[in-house]
Amino acid sequence: MKTFTLQREVPVDKEYDLVVAGGGPAGAVAAIAAGRLGAKVLLVESTGCMGGMGTSGLVTAFNPMANGNEMMVGGVMREIVETLYRTGGLGPNVRPETFNKLYGKWVPFNVEAYKHLLDQMALAAGVEVRFFTRVIDADVDKRNRHVNGVIIHNVEGYRFVPAKTFIDATGDAILADLCGVECREAGRDTPHIMPATLPSLFANMDWNALGSGDEAWHKENNALKKALADGHFTQYDRQLPGMFRVTGTVGFLNGGHLFNLNALRNDSMSKGVMLGRRLAQEYLSFYRKYVPGCANMEHVVTASLIGVRESRRIVGEYELTVHDYQARRHFDDDIGIFNNFIDIHPYDCTDEAYEQFCKEKSFGQSIGPGESFGMPYGMLVPKGWSNLWVAGRCASADVQAHGVIRVQPSCALMGQAAGTAAVQASRSGEPACDLNTGRLIDTLINAGSHLPFSRGATRTTAGVSAVA
Repeated sequence: MKTFTLQREVPVDKEYDLVVAGGGPAGAVAAIAAGRLGAKVLLVESTGCMGGMGTSGLVTAFNPMANGNEMMVGGVMREIVETLYRTGGLGPNVRPETFNKLYGKWVPFNVEAYKHLLDQMALAAGVEVRFFTRVIDADVDKRNRHVNGVIIHNVEGYRFVPAKTFIDATGDAILADLCGVECREAGRDTPHIMPATLPSLFANMDWNALGSGDEAWHKENNALKKALADGHFTQYDRQLPGMFRVTGTVGFLNGGHLFNLNALRNDSMSKGVMLGRRLAQEYLSFYRKYVPGCANMEHVVTASLIGVRESRRIVGEYELTVHDYQARRHFDDDIGIFNNFIDIHPYDCTDEAYEQFCKEKSFGQSIGPGESFGMPYGMLVPKGWSNLWVAGRCASADVQAHGVIRVQPSCALMGQAAGTAAVQASRSGEPACDLNTGRLIDTLINAGSHLPFSRGATRTTAGVSAVA
């Protein structure tokens, strides 16, 4: 490819203690946590709201947050859920035990209520938010693995923003990649790319006829078998997660896979989002024709973000593996504990891929009720870097472990840890790759994080010490 050298003077912005790139669940919580600790924080978000896949992406249900005995999720994320419940922002059938005790229960929420709450929390924490803004480059001391500042762009043009610390919460490790961090890419470093989805909101269903939970899932999937046999769909996609009720009248569908979509290639994303809109129309006609209670269903909107499940992950100080997960391992530097299933979608729409998906699900590879695993601090730190962290989908994990932790509640836990660590490092001068994790864990616990296995941890190199 030919190159063009761009030369221009870029205005220098004011300096911050922390710049967070990306305002999804990881980035928003990172910024809020750091702001509450008194840091001067800038949050840069490419859309017009925080929340990421939960808002712009219309995945309007949080993954299960309890393990049957207790709530795994604490800190800012727990505050978000409890506030939404108290203010009527959760689904019509949600009760406190849904999110603070029961195993495997999803927590639907109202999109606009969630957006508004994140706005309020960021403002109260003193976070400066710049919507419709992207990080497009970085000034890096590569020898010392230190980020000096980032270049952002919005309607006002380019700005150079210096800061003491930085968090990449873009999902695609965009800032980390710009800095030269070693990363793994789906499809390049792995044989496959997990398919994406374009979620939609639908309305005017008869929820009594459709049912809920397993009853509704069986109705929808039995109908899907008939529709596929009739040749109703463009692609023979046998996996349908089903419709989730999020308000009295509205449901969201995370259905219709975008196979082989590469989120790191613009042409693939552009074609993918158009296919997703076409599939949404096919699912509308499917529900109207085949599923009880949906004859008058209306399609409200498709998401403005594609639901990307896999793209780019950093090589961190520690890489969380499926073996860690299945061993229910807890680490000396746990920054969060969680319980979720291994969510790996079929890689294509062949019968073979779907049967393999069903086989893996039925083998009981996921941990069960009453159990948990730990997320170590080291998975948030690009290997050897001094003032850069990641949080969310681009954290350091193998493919199967990544399928467990890439969901909204666990991304928020990572965000709170990264934001807290960045404040500690900016004040103490400690590098990210050799932080006093005992002090970090104490701060997280004081802020409400649920870390029963990590009390009294001592200074360690990130993620090297683990206990089963």
